[in-house]
Amino acid sequence: MRPVSQGRWTWQAVADTFLDYFRERGHTVVPSSSLVPAGDPTLLFTNAGMVQFKDVFLGREQRSYRRAASLQKCMRVQGKHNDLDNVGPSPRHHTFFFMLGNFSFGDYFKDEAVAFAWDLLTSRYGLDPDRLVVTIHHADSEAARAWAAVGVPPERVVPMGDATNFWMMADVGPCGPTSELHYDWGPDHCTCGRADCSVALDNGCLRWLEVWNLVFMQFEQRPDGTRVPLPRPGVDTGMGLERIASVLQGVNDDYGTDLFVPLLDRLQALVGHDDARRQAHRVAYRVLADHGRAMAFLMADGVVPGNEGRGYVLRMIMRRAMRFARSAGITRPLLADLSGAVVDLMGERYPELVSQRAFIQTVARQEEERFAQTLAAGLQKLDELLSAALARGRRVLDGEEVFRLYDTFGFPLEMTRDVARERGLSVDEAGFARALEAQRERARAAQAFGPRPEESQYASVAEAGITSEFVGYRRLRGRARVVAVLVGGRQVEEAGEGEDVEVVLDRTPFYPEGGGQVGDTGALIGRDGEVDVADTQRPLPGLIVHRGRVRRGRIRAGRSVRAVVDAPRRWDIMRNHTATHLLHRALREILGEHARQAGSLVAPDRLRFDFVHTAPLTDAQRAAVEERVNEKILADLPVRSRWMALEDALRAGAVALFGEKYGDRVRVVSIADYSRELCGGTHLSRTSQVGLFKITAETGVAAGIRRVEAVTGRGVLAVLRQQEATLRALAERLRAGPDDLVDRVGRLLERERELEREVRAARARAAAAEPPPAVVLDGTAVLVAETDLEEPADLRSEADRLRARLDRERTAGVVVVASSRSGAVVVTRTTAVTPPVDAGRLARLLVERFGGRGGGRPALGQGGLRDRTQVGELVRASRDPEFLRALLDQAREDPAGPR
Repeated sequence: MRPVSQGRWTWQAVADTFLDYFRERGHTVVPSSSLVPAGDPTLLFTNAGMVQFKDVFLGREQRSYRRAASLQKCMRVQGKHNDLDNVGPSPRHHTFFFMLGNFSFGDYFKDEAVAFAWDLLTSRYGLDPDRLVVTIHHADSEAARAWAAVGVPPERVVPMGDATNFWMMADVGPCGPTSELHYDWGPDHCTCGRADCSVALDNGCLRWLEVWNLVFMQFEQRPDGTRVPLPRPGVDTGMGLERIASVLQGVNDDYGTDLFVPLLDRLQALVGHDDARRQAHRVAYRVLADHGRAMAFLMADGVVPGNEGRGYVLRMIMRRAMRFARSAGITRPLLADLSGAVVDLMGERYPELVSQRAFIQTVARQEEERFAQTLAAGLQKLDELLSAALARGRRVLDGEEVFRLYDTFGFPLEMTRDVARERGLSVDEAGFARALEAQRERARAAQAFGPRPEESQYASVAEAGITSEFVGYRRLRGRARVVAVLVGGRQVEEAGEGEDVEVVLDRTPFYPEGGGQVGDTGALIGRDGEVDVADTQRPLPGLIVHRGRVRRGRIRAGRSVRAVVDAPRRWDIMRNHTATHLLHRALREILGEHARQAGSLVAPDRLRFDFVHTAPLTDAQRAAVEERVNEKILADLPVRSRWMALEDALRAGAVALFGEKYGDRVRVVSIADYSRELCGGTHLSRTSQVGLFKITAETGVAAGIRRVEAVTGRGVLAVLRQQEATLRALAERLRAGPDDLVDRVGRLLERERELEREVRAARARAAAAEPPPAVVLDGTAVLVAETDLEEPADLRSEADRLRARLDRERTAGVVVVASSRSGAVVVTRTTAVTPPVDAGRLARLLVERFGGRGGGRPALGQGGLRDRTQVGELVRASRDPEFLRALLDQAREDPAGPR
């Protein structure tokens, strides 16, 4: 569907009008956060505009502003908001979408939120007030008065229950009533067919479009189910850009807006459909457009296709897009071109799409090629499932097996159903649905949107106003006061010798684990006792916990201690951290700007750096990266840090790292003009203090994610000593000097190759020996050969050689080759056998007589004996005419269909 009338309301104008409106009213316009929630393991994706403000609403974080507005990128494909099955059939559902929102953190509340929403919709956007219907929570008299105050007639304010108009962040925590604004497209758009059609029915009728949801967070839900008022109520609103654009552009279909029509037009041009075919396959077109946007934005935010977590979801939607393309008769690869169309449409506003364009298109192309291979593997596995079911006399494929085929190979249920029907079977679709729902439940359980489990034991400490100041960027020791002592998760006044404790100081030079850097170790030394610190953590913002054991005496709350960081260990950590920044920049220079960080570990003995890249580093690339980093180390560049506003830092070119969360003010670590990153970790003052940098490994850790492991300083010396010891040991074993090792090993390898050639020649001579004459039964020759070949490929080659001999002799027949070394059996046939013999069935029947298992396809069967000493008996029996006749009769293919 093409847009009826856009006028001035392009999607860009819709978004800008919203943000400008709230900027004029004192709101700070905050950039969209990544689709990967920073520092929040409870969510797979950012699924609402409030996610980046979650800690603000929960009271864990303070911002410099109390009003905010944003245009947030969102993904909803898992958990409570799983829209995936509706994407395509529905004109309004999406996996990826944009959410406009305004937020108040204890500033304004219902009256202002309602007035803002009504004024923006009716005055700025110019919507007809008579087409707007409001729902409120039935017990929210304040919201009812607020809507009356802006002139909404009572009959257009509909009270609803908890199911539609009460919102909770989790089972416990902030919650509150909501008020939703719905647009009435008019009776002509009614799809429910009821005379009393109304928003109150909540039946999905396309006459009504929920445009904006205002959430009033005014309560805290307690574990016992009671709700108490929050001291500072807040407002969280969300308006889908796609939906308000459809209203302003006059099309009751999100896919008819200018957010989608350019993508749909590009698709049509790519596949060569006329308008009639495009309309006939509109569901597939919608899926491709929606999923094309999702995959492009996800990859721009660092997600790559994989087999778990976010990567699995990305792979799932890409394969869903490819399946729908095939259903529309589209067989040519198109995801790379589709992602390019997304970049063309959205790149001006989202420059990360432009900078990552080549990478996105490369990954899309590779994933499409991988899916083609997966389909082939899925067809083979499906053939095995069908053959096994038929052999057991079953006519229905097990639902869980079909689900595993779908889950492992991405093989669609629809294809399984069609192929099974061709073989006379059906699919247990109810069992498939149960397995699919079980998987979704597991995904939901892993994505609870609430407090992290480890936070509860520190709640009393935080509620008491206890905080810690980190003072360790330039100091590794200092005086501090013990403000809290915990034993077993409980706050105590003191702890004695031998007890495991957690100690909170008012100020500390100990760096808490974060940003990939491990926590500091050391000692807390007081007049009454001493604690060996084994780790330092930050379980809550503003709270630093020193974990260790009381080595002597006692540690008491309120007492003064001397905090002493293990200095040599911290220096090794700083060497690896500064080298990590150099490595990150070198990778982006040599591989491309897509090679962004996807995880890291900065420890005293090594560094580990994960980055986005689709192929292993070549030897030349690895050497170039190592050389570039060492060049910058030897250049003795200054390393400086500076606190500044986040927007200023990003404008200055500072790199924000994947998966990290940043506040209003950020610390920027700069290495001369070479590297500039947002980083809260500890660093050297000059690069020369790193010493040297050496890559020790480069591996793949997931699809599209590579890992470099490296050492610096004393770690390089340890590696060199280990390599030197290895060379000495090899030289002694091979009786050669270190300089002669290469030649010595080369001669040994050549000798090994000569021996391998001799062995292969001997096996070939043995294989060339003529087998006994074939046994001929009713015009079908059965040629049985025993061999000492053991590799499956060699056995198949030998079977093909003997079958070719039968073909040359114009003899219809079956070939059986059995290995005396491995117990493997291969069965094949000529094409002229009449009636046809199913080689897979014959292989199974034959090896089962001798305690083995087998199967395969009509043209090629394979099997194996548990006891290879039975091979001789199998060969002798296979040359017995009566034994053969019985087997062949059972293995004949039934012309009327499968048995």
